[in-house]
Amino acid sequence: MLEIKKRDLIDVDAPNASTGIVNGKSSNILNWDDVRFPWAYPKYKRMLGNFWTPFEINMSKDIKQFPNLTEQEKDTFLKVIGLLALLDSIQTDYAGKVADYLTDSSLNALMIILAQQEVVHNHSYSYVLSSIVPKAKQDEVFDYWRTEPTLRRRNDFITNGYKSFVENPTVENLLHSIIYDVILEGLFFYSGFAFFYNLARNQKMVATSTMINYINRDEQLHVGLFEKIFKEILRENPQYDTAELQELGTNTFKKAAELEIEWAEQIIGNQIDGLLMPELEEYIKFMANKRSEQLGFTAPFEGYRTNPLRWIVAYQEVDLGKTDFFEQKSRQYTKTSDANGFDEL
Repeated sequence: MLEIKKRDLIDVDAPNASTGIVNGKSSNILNWDDVRFPWAYPKYKRMLGNFWTPFEINMSKDIKQFPNLTEQEKDTFLKVIGLLALLDSIQTDYAGKVADYLTDSSLNALMIILAQQEVVHNHSYSYVLSSIVPKAKQDEVFDYWRTEPTLRRRNDFITNGYKSFVENPTVENLLHSIIYDVILEGLFFYSGFAFFYNLARNQKMVATSTMINYINRDEQLHVGLFEKIFKEILRENPQYDTAELQELGTNTFKKAAELEIEWAEQIIGNQIDGLLMPELEEYIKFMANKRSEQLGFTAPFEGYRTNPLRWIVAYQEVDLGKTDFFEQKSRQYTKTSDANGFDEL
């Protein structure tokens, strides 16, 4: 297996635009008008345009609503937050490690922005929890990954998928790790996202769902970025585009979907009004097919070509910008200020 060398801090003899996505030559000077990949700058502008912070969201209504949720809704709410906190923490570190091996300075910059966005995601989970539960409960939620067996299996699946690249950085291991990255950002969050959007559909915890939509929007960009990197690596190193990689990709997405369904059955089952487990299982398989094909693999499940949760499109696949995607009057939120700041809610 071909080892990947870390990017040089500076190389006075190399061009600014890199000669390869990995193991290339680059001065490491970032000039956006002189980069190897024409899609990098548009992606950079889009990621910057997504900038947001949890402080923008007024949690006052959610604070009042949380005690009135059903016990099942409260339990699911907290367990999903615990899952997201663990995976986005891992993702911050993984993005930084990938950045070290991408020769092109523009891609290194995109990875650093991606990592920063993951930090904001984690901050949002702390922000939500500190609004609605005492500190002791917040600490318990952030430790769910240690005590929930189903959650542990899911998390080990991702961390073990990353570990080979971290411990042995080769082209092959980087490609494999990107498959797990797309699962983390493009599949493993999705039953949890559906839960939050279903709450919002019933005018519950709308501020939290707004943050979840911002996170969802970021993650879709991240999946697109890693898809580009994955395909560029294979284009420049076609010897790695093998039948074994194809088989690994399809099987890994299949296993990931099974783990996501197991988790959904535990936290949602048929106990959440408006979310039926058979439809959620179909949705997870639909997303697994979509993500697998996005990386160029065969879909792991026969059928499942349409989204069974059509209502979710209005919540998930929109560009929020500065506008609302729920009914304007019922969903409007207020940015925090000195008068209504988070500490005074």
